[in-house]
Amino acid sequence: MSKEDVIRFKGIVTEVLPNSLFKVKLENEHIILGHISGKMRKNNIFVVLNDKVDVEMSPYDMDKGRIVFRHK
Repeated sequence: MSKEDVIRFKGIVTEVLPNSLFKVKLENEHIILGHISGKMRKNNIFVVLNDKVDVEMSPYDMDKGRIVFRHK
C-alpha cells in the first residue's frame, strides 16, 4: 500500500495529548488518535482544541490517523 491509498475524513480536535498527539472526533462520531504530519511541523502550523482538521487514515488501522490540514 502506498501513501496515496488513504481514506480522508474531517474531524474536530477534542483533546490535546503530549508529543503532538490529539484525540479527534470524526464526522461519523468515531474518536481516533491523530498526529501532525511532517509538513505541518515543518511550517509551524499549530493545532489547538476545537480546531477543524482533515485526517488521513489507512484502511488497515482505523484507530490512528495523520492530521494533514487545519481549517480556519
